[in-house]
Amino acid sequence: MLGISLRQLEVFVAVAREGSLRAAAGQLHLSQPALSMALAELEAQLGADLFDRKRGRLYLSERGRDALPLAQEVLERTLELRRSVHGRGAALEGELRLGASNTIGNYLVGDLLGAFTAEHPKVAIRLAVENTDTIVKGVLDHVLDLGCVEGAVAHVDIDVRPWREDELVICTRPDHALARRKRLRADDFADARWILREDGSGTRAMTERILASLPPGQTVLELGQSEAIKQAVIAGLGIACLPAVAVVDAIKARRLTALQTPFLDLRRRLAWVLRRSKYHGALVSAFLDSATAIRQPARATRPRRSTRA
Repeated sequence: MLGISLRQLEVFVAVAREGSLRAAAGQLHLSQPALSMALAELEAQLGADLFDRKRGRLYLSERGRDALPLAQEVLERTLELRRSVHGRGAALEGELRLGASNTIGNYLVGDLLGAFTAEHPKVAIRLAVENTDTIVKGVLDHVLDLGCVEGAVAHVDIDVRPWREDELVICTRPDHALARRKRLRADDFADARWILREDGSGTRAMTERILASLPPGQTVLELGQSEAIKQAVIAGLGIACLPAVAVVDAIKARRLTALQTPFLDLRRRLAWVLRRSKYHGALVSAFLDSATAIRQPARATRPRRSTRA
């Protein structure tokens, strides 16, 4: 009979998530030799190498990828067993790994985490802020328990659950020629100089759909953060399509103008993404219940167009 311990499973999961013995040892407060020994003992008992070693980093082997979700489930069910012994009213504890695409992680983090962290102070949350494609990959690789994204997702093993609606705006400097027009038409965007997000971003994907309905322009910059794009537009380098929540402060300060474009549908849906084949325990369920309870009205509020004094 296998003598696998919970500590060995914790070591395996930590190394799989961190990608190195040193980082995993720090997370578990173990010495690196003790962690290496626990991992070696687990591999010996299973009769399989769980990792491939390449240039000082550890990558899950094929057998390791199969074993990881099972090890995570054992650990999660153990926490639930402990909680059930003390009654369902016992405080939730453990670690929840979340991923959020850039708009959500940078501008909606209070809505994302506030109520849950107040209600469950013993739960440690690790939040990764990346673009949509990277968050989905983290969910598929079992590195993240769930993600919240702004881009469309279509994968057979991803469960997409709508959260709330968001809206983009096309913004310019207040002195830009487009900002001075009283009534814009699609033709007015001919030869516009656009600043875009990077490939893999949900904002980039939606911007490309919007641009397909406008006359051809030119892409002058591609940047990896909405904040960087906002500053580039303020500097007069071009125009951009950005989340309304990301530019409301600059519009209020009259550093940017949100163009009125009723001929374009700039709404999009923010959503949770979970891996269908992964066990989702009490932490994930409680987090989703908390997030659903604070969901805002479906229609996002568009910042008002600023006017020059």
